[in-house]
Amino acid sequence: MNLAQKVALVTGGSGVLGGRICIALADAGVNLAVGYAKNPDKAVKVAEDMRARGVRAIPVACDVTDLDQIRAAIATTVNEFGGVHILVNDGAFNKAIDFTDIDGLTYELWDKIIDINLSGPMRTIKEIVEPMRVSGGGKIVNISSVAGLGPNGSSIAYAVSKAGLNHLTKCMARGLAPDILVNCVAPGYLEGTLMSSNLTPEHRKTAVAGAVLQKAADKDDIARQVVEFCRSDTTTGQTLVIDSGRVFH
Repeated sequence: MNLAQKVALVTGGSGVLGGRICIALADAGVNLAVGYAKNPDKAVKVAEDMRARGVRAIPVACDVTDLDQIRAAIATTVNEFGGVHILVNDGAFNKAIDFTDIDGLTYELWDKIIDINLSGPMRTIKEIVEPMRVSGGGKIVNISSVAGLGPNGSSIAYAVSKAGLNHLTKCMARGLAPDILVNCVAPGYLEGTLMSSNLTPEHRKTAVAGAVLQKAADKDDIARQVVEFCRSDTTTGQTLVIDSGRVFH
């Protein structure tokens, strides 16, 4: 796919990684709807920065737990740009709870993590399918985690939510073919993000030490891979790990 003048909705686009993804898409010529859940000011700033890079961009409220807001965000994107061709599901939530702390994994926290990290992408995918097909088809990229590839990570709920997202990628790739392709990037530990700020210092240190490259994953590498998935016309149902060599998938 030639990405020039295509249109993307990025959930979590106001975040650190989401902002990097927006930059990579903008540099490829993609117009952007920068999704946010709770921080409109950051989304406004990201949209301004993207316009400075020569593309059209707007902030859109897109809390992935709110179906009405998802529908409104998609409608606003289509009305503003005339269609939608790309969805990046980057919106997520995390709270570190040791795997052995079963009491600390409350039902409320479980429901919140699963709702945002797994049901949220399912909602956005379901709602964007028809507008995307009207626009001629498209690409969906989910942002998962290496926590979804084994019993690891910051909490059981987070690991399970990301494992589900990895499998949702495969199932949606089959269900939406051939006109919509669905792929996934599974980052390892990232520095300087809201997600990493929820981790203990010990967890952050272990994550870096456990990588063969002895460093955190690169946010720009992840953003560039999102763009490559959007360009590809023959890759679907895949989860690619970018983690400096911790999990060999």
